[in-house]
Amino acid sequence: MTTRRRVAGRGQAVCVDVGSTFTKAALVDLADGALLGTATHATTLGSDVMDGVDAVRAELTAQSATTLACSSAGGGLRLAVVGYERVVTAEAGHRVGLSAGARVVHVAAGPMGDDDLDALLVARPDVVLLVGGTDGGNAEILRHNAGVMAARRLTVPVVLAGNLDARDDVAAALTAAGVPVTATANVLPEIGRLDPVPARLAIREVFIRHVIGGKGLSRRADFPAMVRAATPDAVLAGVELLADGFGETDGAGDVLVVDVGGATTDVYSVVTPQGEDAVLRKEVVEVMWRSRTVEGDLGVRWNAEGVVAAAVAERLVGATEETSLRMAAKARAADPAYLPVDDQGRDDDARLAGLALTVALRRHARGGKDLREVALVVGSGGVLRHATPARAATALAPATGDLGGGWAVPEAARAVVDTRYVLAAAGLLADDHPEVGAALLSGALLRHG
Repeated sequence: MTTRRRVAGRGQAVCVDVGSTFTKAALVDLADGALLGTATHATTLGSDVMDGVDAVRAELTAQSATTLACSSAGGGLRLAVVGYERVVTAEAGHRVGLSAGARVVHVAAGPMGDDDLDALLVARPDVVLLVGGTDGGNAEILRHNAGVMAARRLTVPVVLAGNLDARDDVAAALTAAGVPVTATANVLPEIGRLDPVPARLAIREVFIRHVIGGKGLSRRADFPAMVRAATPDAVLAGVELLADGFGETDGAGDVLVVDVGGATTDVYSVVTPQGEDAVLRKEVVEVMWRSRTVEGDLGVRWNAEGVVAAAVAERLVGATEETSLRMAAKARAADPAYLPVDDQGRDDDARLAGLALTVALRRHARGGKDLREVALVVGSGGVLRHATPARAATALAPATGDLGGGWAVPEAARAVVDTRYVLAAAGLLADDHPEVGAALLSGALLRHG
């Protein structure tokens, strides 16, 4: 469970998610967590993203409210991971990066050379997560890779989360070369034990301090000042709060969330390990029981054709349907702003969403998650929020009914859609107003979802 502090609150907060396509906002009463209103505006990337933020605040008459924001505009947070071995520390770093809300664009393992660093830079990461070795273990490769970065005077911010015994020396070497570095605890302090929270918080800090301002999304100083996290990081915080509850507000228990987007489909889960999973470590890198996975080939707009290809590979569609779905997917990939205007278009959207959800869940669960005890399944994403209840229910059905998918589906879960888009808002409230965020989620998803 994530430790949260309670900060006395009164008044209102407007929680804003600045996405690449739309800016969404929720106005929340800080006294009782009531959702007072929501607003949406096209993200104003062509001018200044604060124009869109100002528009949703004006619509909510919330100019005087505290504003908290998360952002995935401008490509979100792009992370490169550099580790010791691909199956050990590099894999640990990859999992931690996903939980921090990053899109992992490059993974390198072992001693780097100049060509390896060039390949990393081609991926255009916003942050490098440098890991390697368990505490007290091998530090040679961690030192070597830091030396390569120092020799090239890397300008990309580095989060150092490797062997604790070498951390201070490595941080000093990077700093001396002018490499911006933030040092934190080892993501893999010992084989079989993953410690994601310190690195997740450090990545969040670097995202806010270095990345948001560097993306040139706004000329105004108040934008980076209000951003608290990358959007997927905020959503995971909201999912954790939904599962745990806070204070007098009960949580839902084990939770599974699938966010079907235009470019990716993200899966979030908070699961309590049962039986031997709770006491035995069977993996070199243990399963993260609170985690996020990102499927970069599954999206209902930019990557709609990837959804069909993956569904065919999973034998989820037949030849006749494949032909019509490929046509629908091609049209959406060519026009990511496409909105359906008839029932056929809406049916195709729902079918693509259901297939993206199915494949993403299979990949997530096949990574070692036992989701049988999940009590609540939440569907998110514009394609589900704007669908009719019947179409949304059909798209969500595989989350509890994909019995042939090679994973143990939730056995007694209730399924809802986050129609009010409160998960990100609750995540933004989770640090300073966890009781408000928990009450918001309870009202919007548990009681009325």
